[in-house]
Amino acid sequence: MKILYEKKTFAGISKKYATIEKSKTVLIPVPYDSTQTWKKGSKKGPEAFLDASEHIELYDIETNSEVYRKGIFIAPPVANNSTSSKKMVQKVYNVTKKYLFKEKFVTLIGGDHSISIGSIRAFGEKYPKLSILHMDAHIDLRPTYKGNPYNHACSMHEASKKYTLIQIGIRSMDILEKKFLQKGNVFYMHEIYQNDLWMHKSIQKLSKYVFISIDIDVFDPSIAPSTGTPEPGGLDWYTTLKFFKKVFEKKEIIGFDIVELLPNEKESSTDFLAVKLYYKLLSYKYELTTS
Repeated sequence: MKILYEKKTFAGISKKYATIEKSKTVLIPVPYDSTQTWKKGSKKGPEAFLDASEHIELYDIETNSEVYRKGIFIAPPVANNSTSSKKMVQKVYNVTKKYLFKEKFVTLIGGDHSISIGSIRAFGEKYPKLSILHMDAHIDLRPTYKGNPYNHACSMHEASKKYTLIQIGIRSMDILEKKFLQKGNVFYMHEIYQNDLWMHKSIQKLSKYVFISIDIDVFDPSIAPSTGTPEPGGLDWYTTLKFFKKVFEKKEIIGFDIVELLPNEKESSTDFLAVKLYYKLLSYKYELTTS
């Protein structure tokens, strides 16, 4: 697996834009799905993501930029499915911290959502007053699931006890998770559907430094069907970009992850959506802010 990743660059860009020395951005693949509770396969997400990246156009029309020129380094993959979820979280923490303290803009591609536990720990050490922008169909606030606190259903529980957690697009949760909600910080999909006021309200609640965690199932299955636990009634593409653009304009985004991409051999549009989203967020990061 490591050899496979080392042969790739993001979108097939020239190696001069893909070295750790020359790259502002680091992309950490985490091919791990051992905690997935319905359909497994997101361990193949990073590979499918990189394959799809080779087919995108590298000029972003909206920002009039070619952000790849700032450099995107693909780190060696962090974990595999033989790793316990506890050890995987520790490995993700270690690798994320390593690149953060090299002053890189650190991004991750999963893998199931449990990988975020480790990365958020690392970001929190460098930015103690950070807030988390969690984009997901599910609330992910269980303290444990089937006895495991490192399950993907628990991905935001630890963060919710330490940081401001703003949750967007939620439309599925267990009643037991209600007691762990941060009051006023959850923007349910049925409310988002009514008007755009949620954008302003949610951004106001974020601190200066923001880590974004994006579960692909925040999108409606009509545009992103290839995910492990799809839920009807999700966000559309342009509403999501409109929101992210506002976030990047007003806050300092310190990193992000994209998780729960579950490749389907018969349907690759979700792989491509994930790549376009990734590249769009980098374009917003470097072209809309001075950070």
